[in-house]
Amino acid sequence: MKVLITRQIPRVGIDLLRERLDVDLNASSTPLDPDELRRRAADCDALLCLLTDAIDRQLLADLPHLRIVSNHAVGVDNIDVEAATERGIAVTNTPGVLTEATADFTWALLLGLARRLVEGDRMMRAGDYPGWDPLMLLGTDLVGKTLGIIGPGRIGKAVARRARGWEMTIRYCGRSDHPDWERELGATRLALDDLLAEADVVSLHVPLNEETHHLLDGPRLRKMKPTALLINTARGPVIDEEALVAALRDRAIGGAALDVFEREPDTAPGLVDLDNVLLAPHIASATVDTRNRMAEIAARNIVRFLDGERPVSIVNPEVL
Repeated sequence: MKVLITRQIPRVGIDLLRERLDVDLNASSTPLDPDELRRRAADCDALLCLLTDAIDRQLLADLPHLRIVSNHAVGVDNIDVEAATERGIAVTNTPGVLTEATADFTWALLLGLARRLVEGDRMMRAGDYPGWDPLMLLGTDLVGKTLGIIGPGRIGKAVARRARGWEMTIRYCGRSDHPDWERELGATRLALDDLLAEADVVSLHVPLNEETHHLLDGPRLRKMKPTALLINTARGPVIDEEALVAALRDRAIGGAALDVFEREPDTAPGLVDLDNVLLAPHIASATVDTRNRMAEIAARNIVRFLDGERPVSIVNPEVL
């Protein structure tokens, strides 16, 4: 059997697949274009893809031998899961393993933004530090403030758990109540607009789908406090990025720290020119241990499925 790995991943995943399958690896650091992806996957039983690959209905229809699509990511918004399910194709992902790394990075963004760390680093590197000044680069205190989590899943809870060290009040927004949040974290569930109005920090942890696309649009961004900080380590299109630029430029919110963008790798016009934004190149899960575990799970999902066993993590179990 044959598998196409659409982009270079950590060696542990490649080696695991090579023990059992004929592997076609795109060793480039750039994604395959749609035509090349279709051509190279034409005779494959399995596809190990990344979030930069669009696995749509037409592509799936053009791959008659395909039995499983293994996503090297937690989110599967790059895959038409409904179309895959209709064709009996399993879709798997890598949940759980990147929770702690992403939660750590969310806090790295928050602390860097709140204390204006990048601005200070830029000042030092440019040789512009004039000497200590009591009014220079004044930041935002976090102790005792209110943290609003939009999307109370694994990562959202890990972020909220870390907030206890800052004695923060926790508010969350989700489809249903989470009694475990209320018991463990003293958290309170609020409607989205109420959370935006109350929180000093808003952190996004929702999947990307039709319901969450532009969840934070212009009007909702302007419901936030003018001092509030916005953190996004979920998916870029959850925020209307052009509306965010306008809100930041108008100082309608205090600042934003983003690891993901609406049209990656591009950013909305004007975003990089703002001094109240911190930008990272989609690296929330980028630790050696985490990426190794992701590669291993993505590969093991393929091996187990093709061996007739249940994958480690499957998005559409109805195909089993």
